[in-house]
Amino acid sequence: MQIGILKEPSDRRVALVPDIVKQLQDWNVKVMVEHDAGAASAISDSDFKDSGAEIAERSVVLQNADMLITITPPSQEVYDLLKPQAVVISSFEPFNRPEVVQELAQRQVTALSLDMIPRITLAQSMDVLSSMASIAGYKAVLLAADYLPRYFPMLTTAAGTIPPAKVLVLGAGVAGLQAIATAKRIGGVVEAFDTRLAAKEEVESLGAKFVMVEGAQDDKEAGGYAVEQTEEYKQKQQQLIREKAEKADVIVTTAQLRGKPAPILVTAETVQKMKPGAVIVDLASSTGGNCELSEDQQVVEAHGVTIIGNSNLAQGVPMHASQLFAKNIMNYLKVFVSEEGELNLDLENEILKSSCIAHDGHAQYAQ
Repeated sequence: MQIGILKEPSDRRVALVPDIVKQLQDWNVKVMVEHDAGAASAISDSDFKDSGAEIAERSVVLQNADMLITITPPSQEVYDLLKPQAVVISSFEPFNRPEVVQELAQRQVTALSLDMIPRITLAQSMDVLSSMASIAGYKAVLLAADYLPRYFPMLTTAAGTIPPAKVLVLGAGVAGLQAIATAKRIGGVVEAFDTRLAAKEEVESLGAKFVMVEGAQDDKEAGGYAVEQTEEYKQKQQQLIREKAEKADVIVTTAQLRGKPAPILVTAETVQKMKPGAVIVDLASSTGGNCELSEDQQVVEAHGVTIIGNSNLAQGVPMHASQLFAKNIMNYLKVFVSEEGELNLDLENEILKSSCIAHDGHAQYAQ
C-alpha cells in the first residue's frame, strides 16, 4: 500500500512527519510526499527521504496513492487525479457540510473523517480535535498578550505596582483548559465559565476561579461540544458573562455546537461596555463565533476592543502540531491497517463505523 501526502494549500502543517514514516516502513507501507510538503513545519524533503519516503510532484503523488491523508479536505482537482476506490483521510465536517457525504460517495472513494472519530477512551490517542484544540488554547493566550497594551503579570517596580491582567475563558474543554494554564503561567488572574459542572474541578485544579450559572443542561455524550441551552438559562448566562466581561482585560472563547452555529456568549452590547484596550480571541469564529462582532480569520476593533476571530490557531505552531497530528494518524491507522500493510476496513468496528462517511459508492453518514 502507498500513502500520499500533499503540501497543504492553506495550512502550515503537514499530515505525516518523518518519525511516523519510518514506523510505516516496518509495516511495508510506502509513503510518497509532495515536494516541500513539510517546509512550513521545518521539515525538509531530505528529512522525509532519510525516513524512507519518496519525494514527487503533486500529480505523481495523487496518481500513485492508494490512501491520501490531508489536514484540510481535498479540492475537486485532487479527486480528478486520484485513483478510483482510493481511501481519503481528512476532516470533512459532515455535520457542518452534509452535502460533502454524497459528493464523496459519487467519487467512489472511501472517506474517513477524523473529526468523526468517537470521543471515547479507546480512541483518545487518535483524537486530532483534542490535539489541535490544546495548541489553539495555548496560542490564543499568547496572541492576546501580543495585542494587549499592558503587562500580563503583576509587576512591582520603583515606579509603582502594575496589577495582573484579568482573563475570562468561556468554555473549559481542551482548548479552554490549555488557555487557563497558559494565562496562569504568564501571570494572569483567570476566571472560567462552562455549562458543564464537571469542568469545575479541572478549572480549579489549574488555579482559576470557576464561574457557574445554575440550571445548565449537560450532555456527556456531546463529544466535548457545548449543548443548546434553554432561553431562561441563556439570559442568566448573558447577564453573568456581561458582568465578568466588563472587568476583563482578555476573553478567550471556545464554545461550539456540533452541526449548529456557535452560541453567542459575548454580545455587541457587552463589547461596548468592556475596557478600552481589551482583547477577545474567538476560537469558534469558523462556525459564527461566540462574540457577536467576530469575523472569521480577521482582526477587528470595536469600541476600543480588539477582536481576533481564528479557529485554526494550531497551524501557528506547525512543527509540534504536525507531530501530534501525525501521531494521531498513526494510532488511527492501527485500527484498519495490518502490520503487513494490508487494509482491513471492518465497518462494524466502533471507531471505523463512526468515522467512515462514504464507502463503495454509498454514503455512510446520516445527519
